[in-house]
Amino acid sequence: MAVASKGQPAAVKHLAKTEREARGKAARHECPRSSHGPFEPAADRGDPIALLERQAQTRVPELVPIRYGRMLTSPFAFYRGAALIMAADLANTPRTGLTVQCCGDAHLSNFGVFASPERRLVFDINDFDETLPGPWEWDVKRLAVSMLIAAQQNGFSVKDQEQVVLATVEEYRTAMAHFASMKNLDVWYAHLDVKSAMTKLGSVLNTQAVKRTEKSVAKARTRGSSSVFAKLTHEVNGHARIVAQPPLVVPIDDLVKGTERDEMFDGVHAILRSYRATLQYDRRLLLEQFQLTDLARKVVGVGSVGTRAWIALLMGSDGQDPLFLQLKEAEASVLEQFIAPSEFQNHGERVVTGQHLMQASSDIFLGWLHVPSGVDGDQRDFYGRQLKDSKGAVEVEQMLPKEMATYGQLCGWTLARAHARTGDRIAIASYLGSGNVFDRAILAFSEAYAKQNRRDFHALAEAVNAGRITAEVGV
Repeated sequence: MAVASKGQPAAVKHLAKTEREARGKAARHECPRSSHGPFEPAADRGDPIALLERQAQTRVPELVPIRYGRMLTSPFAFYRGAALIMAADLANTPRTGLTVQCCGDAHLSNFGVFASPERRLVFDINDFDETLPGPWEWDVKRLAVSMLIAAQQNGFSVKDQEQVVLATVEEYRTAMAHFASMKNLDVWYAHLDVKSAMTKLGSVLNTQAVKRTEKSVAKARTRGSSSVFAKLTHEVNGHARIVAQPPLVVPIDDLVKGTERDEMFDGVHAILRSYRATLQYDRRLLLEQFQLTDLARKVVGVGSVGTRAWIALLMGSDGQDPLFLQLKEAEASVLEQFIAPSEFQNHGERVVTGQHLMQASSDIFLGWLHVPSGVDGDQRDFYGRQLKDSKGAVEVEQMLPKEMATYGQLCGWTLARAHARTGDRIAIASYLGSGNVFDRAILAFSEAYAKQNRRDFHALAEAVNAGRITAEVGV
C-alpha cells in the first residue's frame, strides 16, 4: 500500500475495465506471449551448486547433508529444493510487468488438501516460504515445469507429457478469464472444496485411480493434533513427551541439558506470548487455554531442510487434549534478490501475509514471531501454524497421464484464483487472450528448463562424488 507524506494511506487509483484490458494488451507488445517459450542459460549463469552452498551458510550445519541427500533422490526432488536456482534463471526471462502476490515456489507438491477453520477439506496452495509480490508468469512457469518433470519421471510418452503441461496452463488461462468476469467479492470467496475436486477427478479417472484418491482424502481427514499426538509422543513419568527420532525429530531434552534447557524452555514461553499477540483476538483466547508441555526440533520438506523448524506440544484441559504447533524459520524469499526486498521487516509476517492473500482460508493459528537470540545466538524470524491439520498430498509417483493432467488443472485453477485475488486479473486475462499462444510458449519453456534441471541435478551428484559437499541419502 502506498503511503502519503504524513504517514496517511495514499489514495488508491481505480482504473476502468477498458483501461485494464488495454493494459494487458499493451503488455503483449512489450512482452509477446511467444517470448516466454525460449530458454537458454545466461552466458554468465552462476554455478547452481554454489547457490545451494550459499543458502546452506545460514542453516543448521548437521542437517544440510540431509537436504542434499533428499535432492539427489530424483530430478523432481532436486527441482523441489532448487527454488533459488530457478529464481536466478527466471530473472533473465521476459516479464509482462503485471504483478501479483507470488507463491515463489509453486511446484505441484506445494498444492494439497487441508482443513479449513470450518473443518471443510479444501484444495489450495500450502507452502508460502518464498512468497513475495512479483511477476505472475514466474509462478506459472514454476508449476508447469514441475508438471513436466513429474510426467517424465513417471515414464509418460512425450505426447502425454505435453498434454499434462498444456492442460495445466490452459486451465490457468481460462480460469483467469472467468475470474476477470467476476465481481470482486465473488473472486475473494471462490474456493475449491475437496468434494468438488473429487467430482471432477471421478469424471475422467478409472476406478483404481478414484479409489486411490479417495483413500488419500480419507487419510487426510484423520490427520490432526490428536493423530499426531498418538504418533509422536509417549508417556514419561506420567507426562506426554515427544519421541526422539534423530536426526529428524530431536526433543529439547536431547539438544540442551540442565539449566540451559530450563532457560531455553522459559524463553520459548516468552516467544509464544509474542506469537500469540499476532493472532486474531478470538484465536489468542483459544491458545491461552493450552499450556506448553514439550518442544522438539524437526526436519521438514526438501528445500526447507536445514532451516530451523520446531514442533511445540501444548496440552489443554486434560492429558487427551493436545495441540501441536509448528514453528518454522522464515528467511528472505529467494525472489527478493531478483525483484525487491520485502516490505515486511519480519519474514514470518511476510509469509503469513502472503498466505492470507493467496489462500481461500488459512489455519486459525497462523502467526509470526521474532527470536532475538536463538540457540546459536543469531536473531531469527519464524511463523507458526498447526502441524498437519488434516493435511494431505498426492502421490505423484502413482499418477497416470489423465490423472496428472486433471491434477494439473486443479493446480492451474487454484493458482489463477490466488493471482486473481492479488493482482489485476482483467489485465492478465487480456494479456493471455483466448488462444493457446501462451500455453504453447510455456510448454516450450518447460521442455527446455526440464533439461537444465537435469543438468543441475547431475552437477549436484558430481559435487558429492568429488567430495565438494556431503550428502546423507535415505534420511
